[in-house]
Amino acid sequence: MNISDFHGSATALSVESTGRALTSPTTHGVGRSTPLRVDAQRNLEHVLRAAREVFGELGYGAPMEDVARRARVGVGTVYRRFPSKDVLVRRIAEEETARLTEQARTALGQEEEPWQALSRFLRTSVASGAGRLLPPQVLRVGSTAEEAAEEAEEARVPHQRQAAEAAGAPGLRVVGAAEDEPSDDAGAGALLEVVGRLVHRAREAGELRADVTVADVLLVIATAAPALPDPAQQAAASTRLLDILLEGLRSRTV
Repeated sequence: MNISDFHGSATALSVESTGRALTSPTTHGVGRSTPLRVDAQRNLEHVLRAAREVFGELGYGAPMEDVARRARVGVGTVYRRFPSKDVLVRRIAEEETARLTEQARTALGQEEEPWQALSRFLRTSVASGAGRLLPPQVLRVGSTAEEAAEEAEEARVPHQRQAAEAAGAPGLRVVGAAEDEPSDDAGAGALLEVVGRLVHRAREAGELRADVTVADVLLVIATAAPALPDPAQQAAASTRLLDILLEGLRSRTV
């Protein structure tokens, strides 16, 4: 028997006795690649969850090593999914912006009373902790009339723009992000549009101070979600702080 005959017999014997052909440990067959895909998906979920926690507690300046430690994976695993920190920051900021937008739409669609709709949005958003992960560029407020007029064209819906011009309120800046900041113009624009509708309705009803802008509302969300080590203490502090801030937003005539 030559060598080729021996290998052929050995393979046939293996198939006959086990019901399947032998595969090498390095073979990239279905049985090997499927677990790897599951592991990769699980690692991605761990990294995203850890990134939300770390950035929520420490801000977007937190290093990737902190994210890796929280996710209990090597930093190389993080960089394989996100080649730079900016890519990871952008992903988290986009997800949180989309979540806030959906919360605003829900409040707008389910609450008939303007103040109740705005209040519901603020309470839901603060409770979710999304405010700590807002992209920095949506929190910038223009301080001059010229900036307000220029930036309102990009950030405000028409009826809100007219109300702001009549009231002489400062405009909301949605500026180009720096290299270390997330930038998602479409997502930020959608958020500003729907929150603008909440603000406009409450102002038109005489329940919101005339000088309160969309930027002010987003600042409330970002401010009223402190990161405290004890969950119960954090919830109590957020509720108390939001009650105070809501009272400050309300019109004096209500």
